[in-house]
Amino acid sequence: MRRTLAEKILQQFCEEEIQGPGQIIQAGVSGVLANDITAPLAIKSFEAMGAESVFDPNRIFLVCDHFTPNKDIASAEQVKTVRQFARKMGITHYYEGGDCGVEHALLPEAGLIGPGDIIVGADSHTCTYGGIGSFATGLGSTDIAAAMVLGRTWFKVPETIRIDLEGSLQEHCGGKDVILWLISRLGVDGALYKALEFSGPGLDRLSVEARLTVANMAIEAGAKVGLFPCDQMTLNYLQAAGRTGDRELWPDPEAAYPERISIDLDRLPPQVACPHLPENVRPAEELREIPLDQVVIGSCTNGRISDLRAAAAILKGRKAAQGLRLIVLPATPRVYAQALHEGLLETFMQAGAIIGPPTCGPCLGGHMGILASGERCLATTNRNFKGRMGSLESEVYLSGPSVAAASAVTGRITDPNKL
Repeated sequence: MRRTLAEKILQQFCEEEIQGPGQIIQAGVSGVLANDITAPLAIKSFEAMGAESVFDPNRIFLVCDHFTPNKDIASAEQVKTVRQFARKMGITHYYEGGDCGVEHALLPEAGLIGPGDIIVGADSHTCTYGGIGSFATGLGSTDIAAAMVLGRTWFKVPETIRIDLEGSLQEHCGGKDVILWLISRLGVDGALYKALEFSGPGLDRLSVEARLTVANMAIEAGAKVGLFPCDQMTLNYLQAAGRTGDRELWPDPEAAYPERISIDLDRLPPQVACPHLPENVRPAEELREIPLDQVVIGSCTNGRISDLRAAAAILKGRKAAQGLRLIVLPATPRVYAQALHEGLLETFMQAGAIIGPPTCGPCLGGHMGILASGERCLATTNRNFKGRMGSLESEVYLSGPSVAAASAVTGRITDPNKL
């Protein structure tokens, strides 16, 4: 049988022979992830099971990134619950405070995840790790508790949609523009419980950080996973993260794909998702009359160093528009330090930005940038559902960092090519 990437990875962890999409299987997992919102629920289920230990304390990842630094007493209690559980179970990879960043940027950067892994997380954007060839997907907290105990879980083998990348991205375009265009093509449920597998001649012109951005938002099309092959570019990234022994990973030639979509990167302009769904996408230039109250640059989608460099290149020597709040949140302490070393933080401050710590912040309506009624924000985050960032009467638009930076300067949604 010729296997897709999803099928090849699942087969490595499954004792029974995978016959094709739709099959229900049990498979081992390489790692289990939860954060300060979802871990307390999983811990409650863990304790209700009567479990006394996790399957492997080195393969549980607990990252307190959503409401931290603690925004109130309730969030402090949540983190306390996770901290005490980590100590009790002897969990190696517990992150809080100065070594903590946004989970889906932190774990690949730390070299904890690699190609061919199966990662399950109590967070829907766990699919980010597909950017480096990992079968990574979100589960509910009860299933995560079971995976913590057993080191395995069940899956339905997903059907795969092949995405063929052609050409090269234009200036000021990145992974966010690729995935927004694709979501507009598929819709928010067009890939429901399917795998999105990316390849084609344009693959080697998409950086690993751009691939992580694309994979991050596979869930916004309903997909179970978003998967990129592990090529030499990926291996270089992983080696820089301190990993050794990884190998290239590709789908089998002539694997079966019931649907294929081609994306011409040469013809892709900067994209923006309009309220209140990620599928409601238009070119940034078509939205140039829409004024903004806030711009947020950061998150697990676009808070990496390449994103900050792209934003700083536009903001250098410029000021954020009068009356607009510009918030920049580097995704991890390492990204923060690198941005400081390169002078990017100074550029942001001179532009009038508020620079916050590595946290999810306002992305999920947590803190550090909540919207009031009637306010409008353009963010490099991944969701723009009604009330996502604050008031039900607010609006959130989604873009890549270049559009966000250009829009911060003008105070309106702006194609950076027109700045």
